[in-house]
Amino acid sequence: MIIIHGLNKIRKFHNPVVALGVFDGVHRGHKEILKAAVLKARQIKGTSMVMTFWPHPQGQHTLYSLEHRLRLIAELGIDVAVVVNFSRHFSRIDPFVFVKGIIVEKISAQYLYAGKDFRFGRKASGCLKLLRELGKLNNFKVKGFTTVKYKSRPISSTLIRRMIRAGNLKDAADLLGRPVSILGTVARGDTLGRILGFPTANINPHHEVIPSDGIYAVKIILGKNRLKGACYIGRRPTIKEKDRKRNVEVHILNFNRNIYGRLLEIQFVKRIRPDRKFSSTLALKKQIRVDCLSANKFLS
Repeated sequence: MIIIHGLNKIRKFHNPVVALGVFDGVHRGHKEILKAAVLKARQIKGTSMVMTFWPHPQGQHTLYSLEHRLRLIAELGIDVAVVVNFSRHFSRIDPFVFVKGIIVEKISAQYLYAGKDFRFGRKASGCLKLLRELGKLNNFKVKGFTTVKYKSRPISSTLIRRMIRAGNLKDAADLLGRPVSILGTVARGDTLGRILGFPTANINPHHEVIPSDGIYAVKIILGKNRLKGACYIGRRPTIKEKDRKRNVEVHILNFNRNIYGRLLEIQFVKRIRPDRKFSSTLALKKQIRVDCLSANKFLS
């Protein structure tokens, strides 16, 4: 997937089919729009495109980082992603100027796909109805998508964020259409895991919503490798530390390589137990061994 940062860097592509939206989380509702854009582009031998926005137009804490979002969009087969810096200046663009200057003149869109609640332009005054009217004047077609529901509730990134923070991974995964995951870089830690006999990769998450504290059976994507492991999230209450910062650490099963600085994705499959304080590091070590066996058994 070609990624273009900024409207000034857009170049012409053949018969663009453009999906408009933030697509935070790339959940089941978003997938419906994106897959439809890919299919239409193939039918007309055109280019499937996404125009997404960063930071979040509503100023919300995003479910996924921009990098994570773009990885997931690419997996759906989108050809080109345009990332628009949602600045104060951009937020004040007149809806007519947005369509004429960007959608028509810069992109030459043939089709626009968006959710029925999509808003754009100054004070969010642009809507799907206006897009359709402008499409008739400028020779592009507009398709609106109704909100996808799960158990009679509209699927939204806000709802998924709440579920993840509450530890409700099963329902969150159902809404996403895939396991809850975080993307992060492996950072150097204090080697406590190695001292205990279970070396861990300390993860620096990329602006992601983190599940509640505890031990999880996880799948790990490291480059082209698909691995299994146990992930710890918490403040290490058993260890005497001045700084009780929240840690995300993953022990990769049957793996012994230096991966400092590498990017990896952790997919949460099952919560094994909550975090708790142990009477000693020896008791903690025994429990970690049990946790790793549980994770391996569940993942196998």
